[in-house]
Amino acid sequence: MGLPGPAFYDDDEVFATYQSRRDRLENPNDTIEQPALFELLGDLRGKRILDLGCGGAAFGRAAMARGCMGYTGVDGSANMVEAAQRNLAGTPGRVVHADLVSWQIPVCSFDLVVSSLVLHYLHLLEPVFKGVFDALEAGGRFVFSVEHPVITSCDRAYAGSGPRQDWIVDGYFDTGARDTAWMGGTVRKYHRTVEDYFVGLQDAGFAVEGIREGRPARSHFASEATYLRRMRIPLFLLMAGRKA
Repeated sequence: MGLPGPAFYDDDEVFATYQSRRDRLENPNDTIEQPALFELLGDLRGKRILDLGCGGAAFGRAAMARGCMGYTGVDGSANMVEAAQRNLAGTPGRVVHADLVSWQIPVCSFDLVVSSLVLHYLHLLEPVFKGVFDALEAGGRFVFSVEHPVITSCDRAYAGSGPRQDWIVDGYFDTGARDTAWMGGTVRKYHRTVEDYFVGLQDAGFAVEGIREGRPARSHFASEATYLRRMRIPLFLLMAGRKA
């Protein structure tokens, strides 16, 4: 059985592998997901931001550099929280160690809630979406990214060594838990369809105002071969909703 997200990243060997991959040149987070995320976010000046599943809080430092008024990161992994505390040292940002499903988000306390590549680790989204809606001021926005559902649907084509070259989309409408061998361990993720995420936002009360699939931009890649490989299949799904 795969480990839940926080326990998976609290395995020190897995965490070391994760950090080395994030430092790798042309990693998909920095070349695809983060540019798409910031495009959806727009101007951050003056915003009070909550970052659900903040990881090492690299986004928090970037947001503060772009003029946000306040930053709070939350993560369930002790390793991630420790990394975030190091990254936020000397800044007004803060980090909370908490389970994202059960944590009581302060009501009407934020202008923007962000969640980057975390929601696919959670077995329940409804309480999280409801908590985010309640946490936002009127007109506040929720912007999140997840692994694209064509990726989470099935990992049978992944051999686990070298760059992945083939993908299988199967069992797409059979949603639920998926145990995946990854980064030297086995992690439990939860597959949902694009429709599930869209309707989940609407059911929580959000007006859906943006969707992206992380179309690669050639300018973000030094290697033509890597760019062409990334053009083959979407890795990420991003959505933005607004509280009326």
